[in-house]
Amino acid sequence: MPIYIIAILIFVVMVLIITNIRIVPQSHAFIIERLGTYASTWQTGLHVKVPFIDRLANHVSLKEKVLDFPPQPVITKDNVTMKIDTVVYMQITDPKLYTYGVENPMLAIENLSATTLRNIIGELDLDATLTSRDVINTKMRAILDEATDPWGIKVNRVEVKNIMPPEAIREAMEKQMRAERERREKILIAEGQKQSEILVAEGQKQAKILEAEAQKQALILQAEAEKEAKIRKAEGEAQAILDVQKATADGLKMLKDAQIDEAVIKLRSLESLEKAADGQATKIIVPADFQNLAGVVASLSEIAKKDS
Repeated sequence: MPIYIIAILIFVVMVLIITNIRIVPQSHAFIIERLGTYASTWQTGLHVKVPFIDRLANHVSLKEKVLDFPPQPVITKDNVTMKIDTVVYMQITDPKLYTYGVENPMLAIENLSATTLRNIIGELDLDATLTSRDVINTKMRAILDEATDPWGIKVNRVEVKNIMPPEAIREAMEKQMRAERERREKILIAEGQKQSEILVAEGQKQAKILEAEAQKQALILQAEAEKEAKIRKAEGEAQAILDVQKATADGLKMLKDAQIDEAVIKLRSLESLEKAADGQATKIIVPADFQNLAGVVASLSEIAKKDS
Protein backbone atom coordinates (compact mmCIF):
# COMPACT_ATOMS: atom_id res chain seq x y z
CA MET A 1 0.00 0.00 0.00
CA PRO A 2 1.40 3.36 -0.91
CA ILE A 3 2.72 5.51 1.90
CA TYR A 4 0.51 8.47 1.07
CA ILE A 5 -2.61 6.30 1.45
CA ILE A 6 -1.42 5.23 4.91
CA ALA A 7 -0.77 8.88 5.80
CA ILE A 8 -4.24 9.83 4.63
CA LEU A 9 -5.77 7.05 6.73
CA ILE A 10 -3.80 8.10 9.78
CA PHE A 11 -4.86 11.72 9.25
CA VAL A 12 -8.52 10.72 8.91
CA VAL A 13 -8.34 8.62 12.09
CA MET A 14 -6.71 11.49 13.99
CA VAL A 15 -9.37 13.93 12.75
CA LEU A 16 -12.13 11.52 13.80
CA ILE A 17 -10.61 11.04 17.24
CA ILE A 18 -10.04 14.76 17.78
CA THR A 19 -13.53 15.71 16.60
CA ASN A 20 -15.12 13.14 18.91
CA ILE A 21 -13.29 14.25 22.04
CA ARG A 22 -15.56 16.27 24.35
CA ILE A 23 -14.76 18.15 27.53
CA VAL A 24 -17.79 18.65 29.77
CA PRO A 25 -17.43 21.91 31.79
CA GLN A 26 -18.49 22.39 35.39
CA SER A 27 -22.27 22.46 36.07
CA HIS A 28 -23.05 20.95 32.68
CA ALA A 29 -24.06 17.51 31.40
CA PHE A 30 -24.14 15.86 27.97
CA ILE A 31 -26.78 13.33 26.91
CA ILE A 32 -25.28 10.69 24.59
CA GLU A 33 -27.38 8.50 22.28
CA ARG A 34 -26.04 5.39 20.62
CA LEU A 35 -27.82 4.43 17.43
CA GLY A 36 -30.81 6.56 18.46
CA THR A 37 -31.07 5.14 21.98
CA TYR A 38 -30.03 6.76 25.22
CA ALA A 39 -26.55 5.57 26.09
CA SER A 40 -25.19 7.66 28.96
CA THR A 41 -24.95 11.03 30.65
CA TRP A 42 -21.54 12.63 30.60
CA GLN A 43 -20.65 14.61 33.70
CA THR A 44 -17.76 17.04 34.16
CA GLY A 45 -14.49 15.86 32.55
CA LEU A 46 -12.96 14.46 29.35
CA HIS A 47 -15.00 12.04 27.23
CA VAL A 48 -14.70 10.40 23.79
CA LYS A 49 -17.66 9.21 21.76
CA VAL A 50 -17.67 6.56 19.11
CA PRO A 51 -17.72 8.14 15.64
CA PHE A 52 -20.82 7.56 13.52
CA ILE A 53 -22.43 5.56 16.37
CA ASP A 54 -22.67 7.90 19.33
CA ARG A 55 -24.46 11.21 19.06
CA LEU A 56 -24.63 14.24 21.38
CA ALA A 57 -28.40 14.43 21.95
CA ASN A 58 -28.52 17.34 24.40
CA HIS A 59 -26.26 19.76 26.23
CA VAL A 60 -27.84 20.53 29.59
CA SER A 61 -26.85 23.28 32.02
CA LEU A 62 -27.28 22.32 35.67
CA LYS A 63 -27.21 25.92 36.94
CA GLU A 64 -30.29 27.49 38.47
CA LYS A 65 -32.36 29.30 35.86
CA VAL A 66 -34.64 32.30 36.28
CA LEU A 67 -37.77 32.21 34.12
CA ASP A 68 -39.48 35.58 33.89
CA PHE A 69 -42.80 34.94 32.20
CA PRO A 70 -44.94 37.72 30.71
CA PRO A 71 -47.93 38.97 32.78
CA GLN A 72 -50.82 36.52 32.82
CA PRO A 73 -54.47 37.67 32.87
CA VAL A 74 -56.34 36.21 35.84
CA ILE A 75 -59.80 36.66 37.37
CA THR A 76 -60.31 36.91 41.12
CA LYS A 77 -63.12 35.38 43.15
CA ASP A 78 -65.01 38.70 43.08
CA ASN A 79 -64.74 38.87 39.24
CA VAL A 80 -61.91 41.42 38.97
CA THR A 81 -59.62 40.91 35.97
CA MET A 82 -55.96 41.72 36.52
CA LYS A 83 -52.54 40.78 35.23
CA ILE A 84 -49.88 39.09 37.38
CA ASP A 85 -46.22 38.78 36.48
CA THR A 86 -44.39 35.82 38.08
CA VAL A 87 -40.77 34.72 38.24
CA VAL A 88 -39.83 31.02 38.57
CA TYR A 89 -36.44 29.87 39.89
CA MET A 90 -35.78 26.32 38.66
CA GLN A 91 -32.87 23.91 38.32
CA ILE A 92 -32.35 20.74 36.26
CA THR A 93 -31.59 17.82 38.55
CA ASP A 94 -31.86 14.92 36.08
CA PRO A 95 -30.59 15.66 32.55
CA LYS A 96 -32.02 12.40 31.17
CA LEU A 97 -35.58 13.14 32.39
CA TYR A 98 -35.21 16.74 31.27
CA THR A 99 -34.26 15.56 27.76
CA TYR A 100 -36.85 12.81 27.35
CA GLY A 101 -39.55 13.80 29.86
CA VAL A 102 -41.36 16.59 28.00
CA GLU A 103 -41.13 18.40 24.71
CA ASN A 104 -39.96 22.00 25.21
CA PRO A 105 -39.74 22.02 29.04
CA MET A 106 -39.56 25.83 29.35
CA LEU A 107 -42.82 26.28 27.47
CA ALA A 108 -44.39 23.52 29.56
CA ILE A 109 -43.35 25.29 32.78
CA GLU A 110 -44.70 28.61 31.49
CA ASN A 111 -48.10 27.13 30.66
CA LEU A 112 -48.21 25.17 33.90
CA SER A 113 -47.34 28.34 35.84
CA ALA A 114 -50.14 30.30 34.10
CA THR A 115 -52.80 27.67 34.77
CA THR A 116 -51.69 27.20 38.39
CA LEU A 117 -51.75 30.95 38.96
CA ARG A 118 -55.28 31.22 37.56
CA ASN A 119 -56.49 28.42 39.83
CA ILE A 120 -54.98 30.02 42.95
CA ILE A 121 -56.18 33.56 42.21
CA GLY A 122 -59.67 32.23 41.39
CA GLU A 123 -60.01 31.25 45.06
CA LEU A 124 -59.06 34.71 46.37
CA ASP A 125 -60.81 38.08 46.21
CA LEU A 126 -59.09 41.32 45.22
CA ASP A 127 -57.98 42.38 48.68
CA ALA A 128 -56.67 38.90 49.52
CA THR A 129 -54.77 38.78 46.23
CA LEU A 130 -53.06 42.10 46.94
CA THR A 131 -52.08 41.12 50.48
CA SER A 132 -51.33 37.39 50.12
CA ARG A 133 -48.23 37.25 47.96
CA ASP A 134 -46.48 34.82 50.30
CA VAL A 135 -49.46 32.46 50.16
CA ILE A 136 -49.53 32.61 46.36
CA ASN A 137 -45.77 32.02 46.14
CA THR A 138 -45.86 29.02 48.48
CA LYS A 139 -48.81 27.34 46.75
CA MET A 140 -47.37 27.86 43.26
CA ARG A 141 -43.94 26.53 44.24
CA ALA A 142 -45.43 23.38 45.79
CA ILE A 143 -47.67 22.66 42.79
CA LEU A 144 -44.98 23.38 40.15
CA ASP A 145 -42.33 21.40 42.02
CA GLU A 146 -44.56 18.34 42.20
CA ALA A 147 -45.62 18.62 38.55
CA THR A 148 -42.06 19.03 37.20
CA ASP A 149 -40.51 16.10 39.09
CA PRO A 150 -41.09 13.71 36.12
CA TRP A 151 -39.26 16.22 33.91
CA GLY A 152 -36.10 16.21 36.05
CA ILE A 153 -36.70 19.80 37.16
CA LYS A 154 -36.61 21.20 40.69
CA VAL A 155 -38.58 24.40 41.32
CA ASN A 156 -36.77 26.25 44.11
CA ARG A 157 -38.82 29.44 44.38
CA VAL A 158 -41.74 31.24 42.81
CA GLU A 159 -42.16 35.00 43.25
CA VAL A 160 -45.06 37.23 42.28
CA LYS A 161 -43.19 40.06 40.60
CA ASN A 162 -46.01 42.45 39.89
CA ILE A 163 -49.78 42.67 40.30
CA MET A 164 -51.53 45.04 37.89
CA PRO A 165 -55.23 45.68 38.68
CA PRO A 166 -57.44 47.49 36.13
CA GLU A 167 -57.17 51.25 35.84
CA ALA A 168 -60.53 51.86 37.57
CA ILE A 169 -59.48 49.65 40.49
CA ARG A 170 -56.16 51.49 40.79
CA GLU A 171 -57.93 54.85 40.85
CA ALA A 172 -60.35 53.61 43.51
CA MET A 173 -57.44 52.25 45.54
CA GLU A 174 -55.59 55.55 45.27
CA LYS A 175 -58.69 57.44 46.44
CA GLN A 176 -59.06 55.00 49.31
CA MET A 177 -55.42 55.45 50.25
CA ARG A 178 -55.74 59.24 50.13
CA ALA A 179 -58.85 59.08 52.30
CA GLU A 180 -57.07 56.77 54.72
CA ARG A 181 -54.05 59.08 54.89
CA GLU A 182 -56.31 62.09 55.48
CA ARG A 183 -58.18 60.19 58.18
CA ARG A 184 -54.94 59.24 59.89
CA GLU A 185 -53.74 62.84 59.61
CA LYS A 186 -56.91 64.12 61.27
CA ILE A 187 -56.63 61.48 63.97
CA LEU A 188 -53.04 62.47 64.63
CA ILE A 189 -53.98 66.17 64.78
CA ALA A 190 -56.87 65.42 67.13
CA GLU A 191 -54.64 63.24 69.29
CA GLY A 192 -52.06 66.03 69.40
CA GLN A 193 -54.65 68.62 70.41
CA LYS A 194 -56.09 66.25 73.00
CA GLN A 195 -52.66 65.59 74.42
CA SER A 196 -51.91 69.30 74.45
CA GLU A 197 -55.13 70.09 76.30
CA ILE A 198 -54.44 67.30 78.76
CA LEU A 199 -50.98 68.68 79.41
CA VAL A 200 -52.34 72.22 79.84
CA ALA A 201 -55.02 70.96 82.24
CA GLU A 202 -52.44 68.98 84.14
CA GLY A 203 -50.25 72.08 84.33
CA GLN A 204 -53.11 74.22 85.62
CA LYS A 205 -54.07 71.52 88.12
CA GLN A 206 -50.48 71.28 89.31
CA ALA A 207 -50.25 75.08 89.57
CA LYS A 208 -53.43 75.22 91.67
CA ILE A 209 -52.17 72.43 93.87
CA LEU A 210 -48.88 74.25 94.37
CA GLU A 211 -50.71 77.52 95.03
CA ALA A 212 -52.96 75.82 97.60
CA GLU A 213 -49.94 74.19 99.20
CA ALA A 214 -48.21 77.58 99.36
CA GLN A 215 -51.26 79.23 100.92
CA LYS A 216 -51.57 76.38 103.39
CA GLN A 217 -47.90 76.71 104.25
CA ALA A 218 -48.29 80.47 104.65
CA LEU A 219 -51.27 80.02 106.97
CA ILE A 220 -49.34 77.45 108.97
CA LEU A 221 -46.38 79.81 109.26
CA GLN A 222 -48.69 82.70 110.21
CA ALA A 223 -50.42 80.57 112.85
CA GLU A 224 -47.05 79.48 114.17
CA ALA A 225 -45.92 83.11 114.33
CA GLU A 226 -49.12 84.20 116.12
CA LYS A 227 -48.80 81.29 118.52
CA GLU A 228 -45.17 82.18 119.19
CA ALA A 229 -46.13 85.83 119.73
CA LYS A 230 -48.89 84.86 122.17
CA ILE A 231 -46.50 82.57 123.99
CA ARG A 232 -43.93 85.36 124.20
CA LYS A 233 -46.59 87.80 125.38
CA ALA A 234 -47.90 85.34 128.00
CA GLU A 235 -44.38 84.64 129.15
CA GLY A 236 -43.76 88.41 129.41
CA GLU A 237 -46.94 88.98 131.34
CA ALA A 238 -46.15 86.03 133.60
CA GLN A 239 -42.66 87.39 134.14
CA ALA A 240 -44.07 90.84 134.90
CA ILE A 241 -46.48 89.33 137.43
CA LEU A 242 -43.62 87.39 138.95
CA ASP A 243 -41.52 90.55 139.12
CA VAL A 244 -44.38 92.47 140.76
CA GLN A 245 -44.98 89.65 143.23
CA LYS A 246 -41.29 89.44 143.94
CA ALA A 247 -41.05 93.21 144.47
CA THR A 248 -44.07 93.12 146.76
CA ALA A 249 -42.60 90.20 148.66
CA ASP A 250 -39.26 91.99 148.95
CA GLY A 251 -41.02 95.15 150.20
CA LEU A 252 -42.98 93.21 152.76
CA LYS A 253 -39.82 91.49 153.86
CA MET A 254 -38.05 94.81 154.26
CA LEU A 255 -40.96 96.19 156.26
CA LYS A 256 -40.97 93.07 158.37
CA ASP A 257 -37.25 93.32 158.96
CA ALA A 258 -37.71 96.95 160.10
CA GLN A 259 -40.47 95.76 162.53
CA ILE A 260 -42.83 98.47 161.45
CA ASP A 261 -45.34 96.38 159.70
CA GLU A 262 -48.43 97.37 161.69
CA ALA A 263 -47.36 100.98 162.01
CA VAL A 264 -46.81 101.39 158.31
CA ILE A 265 -50.15 99.83 157.55
CA LYS A 266 -51.92 102.20 159.89
CA LEU A 267 -49.97 105.12 158.45
CA ARG A 268 -51.12 104.15 155.01
CA SER A 269 -54.62 104.11 156.32
CA LEU A 270 -54.24 107.69 157.54
CA GLU A 271 -52.95 108.73 154.13
CA SER A 272 -55.98 107.10 152.57
CA LEU A 273 -58.24 109.10 154.90
CA GLU A 274 -56.41 112.25 153.93
CA LYS A 275 -56.98 111.58 150.25
CA ALA A 276 -60.58 110.75 150.90
CA ALA A 277 -61.06 114.00 152.80
CA ASP A 278 -59.69 115.98 149.88
CA GLY A 279 -62.18 114.44 147.52
CA GLN A 280 -65.86 115.22 146.91
CA ALA A 281 -67.16 112.71 149.45
CA THR A 282 -69.72 114.15 151.92
CA LYS A 283 -69.29 111.37 154.45
CA ILE A 284 -66.14 110.00 156.04
CA ILE A 285 -66.18 106.77 158.00
CA VAL A 286 -63.62 106.83 160.77
CA PRO A 287 -62.34 103.44 161.92
CA ALA A 288 -63.04 102.39 165.49
CA ASP A 289 -59.37 102.19 166.32
CA PHE A 290 -58.70 105.76 165.20
CA GLN A 291 -57.21 106.60 168.64
CA ASN A 292 -54.76 103.75 168.29
CA LEU A 293 -53.78 105.17 164.91
CA ALA A 294 -53.02 108.51 166.59
CA GLY A 295 -50.79 106.69 169.04
CA VAL A 296 -49.00 105.00 166.24
CA VAL A 297 -48.40 108.32 164.58
CA ALA A 298 -46.98 109.77 167.75
CA SER A 299 -44.68 106.77 168.17
CA LEU A 300 -43.42 107.12 164.63
CA SER A 301 -42.74 110.82 165.28
CA GLU A 302 -40.63 109.97 168.34
CA ILE A 303 -38.70 107.32 166.39
CA ALA A 304 -37.99 109.82 163.70
CA LYS A 305 -36.70 112.40 166.25
CA LYS A 306 -34.37 109.85 167.84
CA ASP A 307 -32.95 108.90 164.48
CA SER A 308 -32.27 112.52 163.75
